Amino acid sequence: MSLLEPAKAAALVFVASILQVTIFSGVEILGGTPDVVLLTLVAIALLRGSIYGAAAGFGAGLLVDTANLGTLGVTSLLLTLAGYWIGRYGETTGRDRAHAPFVSVAVATVLVQFGALILHYMLGDVVSARRVLLEALPPKVALNLLLTLPVYALARRLFALAAQPEGVTEVRLLG
Repeated sequence: MSLLEPAKAAALVFVASILQVTIFSGVEILGGTPDVVLLTLVAIALLRGSIYGAAAGFGAGLLVDTANLGTLGVTSLLLTLAGYWIGRYGETTGRDRAHAPFVSVAVATVLVQFGALILHYMLGDVVSARRVLLEALPPKVALNLLLTLPVYALARRLFALAAQPEGVTEVRLLG
């Protein structure tokens, strides 16, 4: 693994965060908005592993919270957890499976939305579970799934993944 890998991941997260805050947060299609930051995080975590995923999630969340002037740390916490677990999924099931990015995006989108709803409720913010889960979540999942392939392909090309990162081995289940 080259020394440029962390710089590539940081640049990709930075660009995705800026695009999310400036362009994609204003795009609403059928009541949902695409989450390019989450898509980028899924790509990085699947291609590079759990440590990269957690670090990229924290950095992206911090950038988004700072740019949106939101409660600092909420998005960082959610994306750090999402990046770590998506990275673990990639490390334990194999990165070469074609369905891995799509499954990861669908599951992560749903869990991040649920987590955001719970965290905002615990912080005392006014949130509408109906709006978040019934009106916005289905179109958000659909939009994220539509954008999964181009974002993942871009990240895969950027990282030029040969097989697996150094030090990461696939877990084999016994039995």
